[in-house]
Amino acid sequence: MRRGSTRGPRLSGDASARTDDLATRYRAVRALTEALRAPLSAEDCQAQSMEDASPAKWHLAHTTWFFETFVLEPGWAGYQPFRPQFRVLFNSYYQQVGPQYPRPRRGLLTRPGLDEVLAYRAHVDRHVLELLARGNGRGEPLAAVVELGLHHEQQHQELLLTDAKHLLASSPLRPAYAAAAPAQRGASVPLRWQGFAGGLREIGHDGGGFAFDNERPRHAVALAPFKLATRLVTNGELLAFIEDGGYERADLWLSDGWIAVQSRGWCAPLYWERRDGAWWQFTLAGMQPLAADEPVCHVSLYEADAYASWAGARLATEAEWEVAAAAQRVDGNLLDSGRLHPQPAPRLEGVQQLFGDAWEWTRSAYAPYPGYRPPAGALGEYNGKFMVNQLVLRGGSCATPASHIRPTYRNFFPPDSRWQFSGIRLAKDS
Repeated sequence: MRRGSTRGPRLSGDASARTDDLATRYRAVRALTEALRAPLSAEDCQAQSMEDASPAKWHLAHTTWFFETFVLEPGWAGYQPFRPQFRVLFNSYYQQVGPQYPRPRRGLLTRPGLDEVLAYRAHVDRHVLELLARGNGRGEPLAAVVELGLHHEQQHQELLLTDAKHLLASSPLRPAYAAAAPAQRGASVPLRWQGFAGGLREIGHDGGGFAFDNERPRHAVALAPFKLATRLVTNGELLAFIEDGGYERADLWLSDGWIAVQSRGWCAPLYWERRDGAWWQFTLAGMQPLAADEPVCHVSLYEADAYASWAGARLATEAEWEVAAAAQRVDGNLLDSGRLHPQPAPRLEGVQQLFGDAWEWTRSAYAPYPGYRPPAGALGEYNGKFMVNQLVLRGGSCATPASHIRPTYRNFFPPDSRWQFSGIRLAKDS
């Protein structure tokens, strides 16, 4: 894509071969979503544990609604929706498409049942693949929307896991989603600092391959020299903050953060529990003893900022993070590893854990890049309208698919969010 363009992603090379690749990727992404759902019972898939989370059944249906609404309806002449009522039930926030069922009440949608939602997925899959096979999906605009839909589904794969974790943690039984994978263990890695030169640097997507519209246009930023911690903050380090009264000291917290601590009774990261004098945490493998050398996870921006203040450091800006990550290969403890849990830092030189394990809060507000324009039409609502009251996170987590993450990827959540796999990396001025 040309630098500065705000259109959707474009295809390059032979269109027929590219469409075959897209069909293969479509099958793989859709199959993975259903594989991630498989450990959950029908009852698990129905329940909604809080307003910010959605039932697994809704994730299955909404991602299917996306392909039906934005691929099949415009691309297949005379296409008949699987059920017209689904246009409202599974529309998330696209005002230009039409009304939506209220998000806080998604857990009340006992009908359609899980079997019908799976039939809906099969129906839409059959039509999308036929559309691609007969060539109607080879044109750049429609194929680009299919690619967008696949990355959208990968976002929901992570959400399905984080929402299921919150749901299972809400049960007194503390049931496991899956058996624990063998953990990576070794000698603890000391936290060190790596310096980066300042100057005029470029960030943002350069046009090669897929990117969301909020990653563009590429532009120059002026950076002062800075240092980045060589690994993520660990559970043991956050525990020292707790033991030093970190959750009880107003001087460490942003004003809204201190209000959250007091009003919500925060005294540790989400999913931490103290039992018989020892700390445990709820994981997708159920309750596990807290491992001191694992990255701390499920903290809000407020907690990350308070810890950084206590440690005599700060959080990185998203520009600093991207400059540090730009030369690194996307590799780490991502969804593909199957561990579904943050792992201790490897004993390697340089900055580690930039990709995977836990999303890294930055101090940067989620705002448009200079020259940003949202795409026309309903798909322009995907990212742009959320550019207020949110902070940027970078790097992916143990629940992020490897083919979905890149150095320019901008995740965003409100500063009090804790149910995502969010962690802490420290930064300093040089």
